[in-house]
Amino acid sequence: MRNFLGNDHVFDPGTVSILMAAFDSAWQSINASGAQFSEEQSELVRATLAKYIIDQARQGEFDQVRLRDGALQHLAHSNLRRASP
Repeated sequence: MRNFLGNDHVFDPGTVSILMAAFDSAWQSINASGAQFSEEQSELVRATLAKYIIDQARQGEFDQVRLRDGALQHLAHSNLRRASP
């Protein structure tokens, strides 16, 4: 997640904490579901979640639950087959 935030300092530390918590919660939900991913797919899923959360925050969404739920819904509609060999 932090890799996608970069060094542009767009978000204050409190906001970054919210974004990180939303990301961690989304990732934990995926792990709890029993979904199995290759290492490449796992990185793609994590990137998809992070980019969505950051994009939504840049548009003014800072509610951790809505960010998490939106990221999971976005992931469900994503085509991740690009990561397959």
